[in-house]
Amino acid sequence: MGKLFGTDGVRGIINKELTVDLALKLGKAIGTYFGKNANIMIGRDARAGGDMFMRVVEGALLSTGVNVYEAGFGATPALQYGVKTLGYDGGVIITASHNPPEYNGIKVLSNEGIEIEREEENKIEEIYFESKFNSSDWTSLKYDVRKETRLLDTYVKGVLSQVDVEKIRKKGYRVLVDSANSVGGLTTPIVARELGCRVFTLNGNLDPLFPARYPEPTFETLRETAEVAKVLKVDLGVNHDGDADRAIFIDSNGIIEWGDRSAALLSYWSHVKNPNLPPRVFTAVSSSSLVEEYLSNFGLEVKWTKVGSVDIAHTLMKEKGVAGFEENGGFMYPPHQYVRDGAMSMALMLELMASENESSASLFERLPKYYLVKTKVRLTESTNVEKIYKEIENKYSNSGKMITIDGVKVTSNDYWFLVRKSGTEPIIRILVEAKDQSKASEIANELTKFVGGA
Repeated sequence: MGKLFGTDGVRGIINKELTVDLALKLGKAIGTYFGKNANIMIGRDARAGGDMFMRVVEGALLSTGVNVYEAGFGATPALQYGVKTLGYDGGVIITASHNPPEYNGIKVLSNEGIEIEREEENKIEEIYFESKFNSSDWTSLKYDVRKETRLLDTYVKGVLSQVDVEKIRKKGYRVLVDSANSVGGLTTPIVARELGCRVFTLNGNLDPLFPARYPEPTFETLRETAEVAKVLKVDLGVNHDGDADRAIFIDSNGIIEWGDRSAALLSYWSHVKNPNLPPRVFTAVSSSSLVEEYLSNFGLEVKWTKVGSVDIAHTLMKEKGVAGFEENGGFMYPPHQYVRDGAMSMALMLELMASENESSASLFERLPKYYLVKTKVRLTESTNVEKIYKEIENKYSNSGKMITIDGVKVTSNDYWFLVRKSGTEPIIRILVEAKDQSKASEIANELTKFVGGA
C-alpha cells in the first residue's frame, strides 16, 4: 500500500503532486472514515489552490453523507480550537503550513482539534487505496455546505481567557506582527489589540504568492522584518508561518530568537502558571540542548520525541506536561489546546514580560548562548538515507550522547547536531548548535560534505 500522509498531513506541489483528482479521492476517504452524519468543519489558509481544493473536498465529503460546515479563511490553531470548542466530530484544513508557495496540503483533525494519530492516518490511507468509499443515496443528501461564522471570535476569546489581560494592558506594549501575507493577520493583530498593545502589521494582506517573504519564518526570511522592528522600537515582534501555528519572536533589541529559545521561556512560564501539571515538557530531537540546560533549573524534565507536531501533541495529551514544542516556533500550551498556536504563544510571552517586569530582550538573555547553523541537502533518486545515518553513527560514535529515534542526533559537551530526512520535502536537514560560532560552522560544513551536498 502507498503512503499519503507525511510529517503533518498530505502535502505536495499544486496540480503536480497534489491534484484535484487526489483531493477528491482523499476527501471521499476522509468522509468514509468519519462516517455518515458526522459534522465536519473545513477551512483554509491563503495559499494558491486553497479554494479549489476546499470545494473538491467539500463535495467529496457530502457524497459520503457527511455534514459539512465551511469556516473559510482561518489560522490553523483557530480552526483547531473551533473544532474542539464548537462541538464538531472532526475537521479538515487546506494548508501546507510553512512550505514554499507552490505547495498546498490537506490535514485531518479529530474532535479534539488535534491532527489524527498515525494509526488513524493509516486507516484513511487504506480506504483511499482500496477505494472503499461510502456513497449516500440521493434522498439522504439533505443539505448544502453550511457556513460556520463563529470561528474567529470564539478563538480570540479563547486565547484571551488564558492570560491576565489587565496586567498586559497596563504595559501598553508596542508589537509588530508579520503574518506572511496569510491568515495569521486575521486574528493575531486582534489579540494584540485586545491586550492593549499598539499594533504594527507587516505583510498583513492575504496573497497566495507570498510576495514579501517565504512563508517559513527563518533567520534569512525575517531579516527585513527585524530591521523594521528596530526602527519601530517594538517590545516584541511576532512572525508567523503560512497558517500561523508558529511564532518566531524578534526581541526588543531587534534580535531574531529561534523557537526553542522562546519555548524554553514559555515552558518555564507555563510551569509557574500551572504548578499542578506534571513538571515535564515534550519536544522533538531537533530542539537545542539549551532546553534541558535551562529548564533543569526549575525541575522540569525534557522528554524527546520524533520530529512532527502530530507526535508531540498526542504524546503531550496522553502523558501530560506543562508544554510541548518544536524548534521551528511551534508551542503547545495544554490549558488552551494540545496544538501549536502562534497567537497563544504571543499572549503568553507578553504576560511573562508584564508579570516579571522585564523586556523581551532581558528575558532571552537568561538563556544559555548557542550559535545555530541550519542547512539542507536535496535528495536524489540514488540517495540512500539509511546508509547515511549508519555512516554518521559510526563516524561520531565516540563524540557524545546519540539519539536515533528520528534521524541521528549527537550531543557533546559544547555542541550538538541533528541529521534527519524531512517528512514534507525531498531533503535531508542538518542542524548544528555550538557554544562557539566557528565550531558550529565547521561541523555543519563537515556534515554537509558527508551527506553529499558538496
